Order: sequence, then C-alpha cells, then structure tokens
Amino acid sequence: MKAYIQGTGAVSAQDSHVFPDTIREYESNRLPVADPDYKQWIDIKQIRRMGRVIKMGVAASHISLEQAGIRMPDAIIMGTAYGCLADTGVFLGKLVSQHEDMLTPTAFIQSTHNTVGGQIALLLGCHAYNNTFVHGAFSLENALQDGLLYLHEQPGRKVLAGAVDEITDYSHAILSRFGLYKSGPVKNTALLHSGTKGTIAGEGAAFFVLSAEKDDRSQAELTGIEMLYKPRSAEETAAQLALFLQKHGLKPQEVDLLISGRNGNAAEDAYCESVEQTLFAGTPVAAFKHLCGEYPTAAAFALWMATGFLRGQRVPEAAMFKGEAPGNIRRILIWNHQRTTHHSFILLSAC
Repeated sequence: MKAYIQGTGAVSAQDSHVFPDTIREYESNRLPVADPDYKQWIDIKQIRRMGRVIKMGVAASHISLEQAGIRMPDAIIMGTAYGCLADTGVFLGKLVSQHEDMLTPTAFIQSTHNTVGGQIALLLGCHAYNNTFVHGAFSLENALQDGLLYLHEQPGRKVLAGAVDEITDYSHAILSRFGLYKSGPVKNTALLHSGTKGTIAGEGAAFFVLSAEKDDRSQAELTGIEMLYKPRSAEETAAQLALFLQKHGLKPQEVDLLISGRNGNAAEDAYCESVEQTLFAGTPVAAFKHLCGEYPTAAAFALWMATGFLRGQRVPEAAMFKGEAPGNIRRILIWNHQRTTHHSFILLSAC
C-alpha cells in the first residue's frame, strides 16, 4: 500500500515558514516549539482555553489542509505518546491542592489523549472517522498505517494524519532522572558531535494530508512503513532494514538520502554508525533530532522535513551529517529509533 502526501504542516522548534533557509539555534537540554501566531487558525476566545499541545496540533493540521487545498478531510487519524501532559498536570495539581473537592472538569476533559484529534474535528465540523493511536514511540507509524488501510478501502478520499507530543517542566524533570537528557545545556547545532551521554528533549506537531490518487498537488509518495521492536543487535536491525528495502524492490545503494534518528547520545549514535557502515557506507546521511529534539513521535518532524526535501529537491547543510547533499533526490529512507528499542522505517519517493 502507498499514498501520496498532498499537504504538510508542522509546529516545531524551527520556524516552519522559513525552514530550511533559516535554522533556529538553542543552547539548552530541551527544545520548545517556536509558537506561531495561533490567531491565524483559532478564534482568540478559544485560544485562552486551549492547552499548548492542542494549539500545536490544530495549527499543524490547518497548515497541511491549506497546503493540500481542501477544507474537510474524510478521516482524522493521529498518534501521540504523552497526550496532553500540561492539562494532566494541572488537573492532578488541583486534585492535591484542593483535597479532591470542588474540581473544575475542564482540565480533566482536555487531558485525554484523543483531545487534540477531537478538537481538530470540532473546529472543522468534521463528523468522519476519527482515531488516535497511543502506542508510545510507534504512535505515528500506527496512525500512518491506519491511514493507508483506510485509503486502500476508500481510495477516493483524503486522510488527515499526523502526530503531536509536548514536554512540560514536570515530565522533563521526571525523564531526566532516567538519564535520558544531557545534564547541562548544549548547543543543538553541536548536539550530534557532543560524544556524551543523553540527548535533548523536544516536542512538536506535524500533520499530513494523504491521498491514494496522485495529482498536481502531490509532493511525495509514501511508499512504505515498517516497525521493529527490540532487535537483538545492530546486525539484526541492518538485516531488517535491508529486507524492508528488498520488499520495495530496492537495494541500499539505491537510496539517495538516509535520514537517521541520531540524537547525540554517544552509545545510541554508535549503534546508528554500525548500521550505517553495514548498509549505507556511501550514502549521504542527514539528521533531524538536533533540529526538533528527542520525543516519541519525532519521526513526524522527519517526515515533514523529508517531504520538503523532495518537494524542493534541496537538502540544507544544517540537516546533513555525513556525505554531500544529493542534487537529484528520488528516494529518502527515514530510519528513526528511540533508545534503540523502537525502530521505524519510512520510505518516501519523489512523485
């Protein structure tokens, strides 16, 4: 099964309207989103009642719909690992401070994982199929696969698919205790060469309008998606990657650009290097987590970025990690991982 990406939208640590010409630089161990002017898509009275993650998802979805030239999708499918963390924290905080008495329901209602998808549907007036996948680091990939299945059954329709996750002070502090992030601030542009333990936290939203039929608005072909959980070694990962490409009639050397899930954690980047040397010794390698940070659905940012590369036939120097940026880009392979346990392969082709 395959689909065509008709429109994309993202809210991330980068300015989506000027990326890749201008790259935002940070010196921290977390990358917050560069909030756009949400009044472009949301009524100002509603903005005050919305959590950050909801605003991020609504904005990204509207940008993708505008780019695709449609107002109403036939399905809304998204993924999230953490859901609405900020609203969950507000509700739990009031639960404690108010001794479980006189609690307002708003924060609880907005704390559920499907709140973002529901809010997008409410603002659009969309009563169609609406599904949210909460599968940790595989949330985006499951949402995309569900979208492909939907289009396989109803090829004449359009699917709005994507993912969103946020980071809060509470969640950042908790995850930092596990040693997931750098102990001190680091420049994001130097992250991939830090050679130390940990990465930088990130957040963001990215949505895509998918269609089974190619037309003038098609930006890229979503050729294949596959997930791999807890491989025993880097060699097994490399073997599964080669098998994935083989299923689509490709050899590793026929991939024009590999977008790797390197995140600046020395041990995990060594794992990536081993696989790259095994399969993609002469292939240009790009990275994305120094631009958006590490979070379970960061592959959504990579997919948004890769679609832009195919559309514009240009890879910015800031995204390149190894080799020369290809001039003629026909196929891009996104290999993302989280903690070397959750691996996903996404293959994109030029239209």
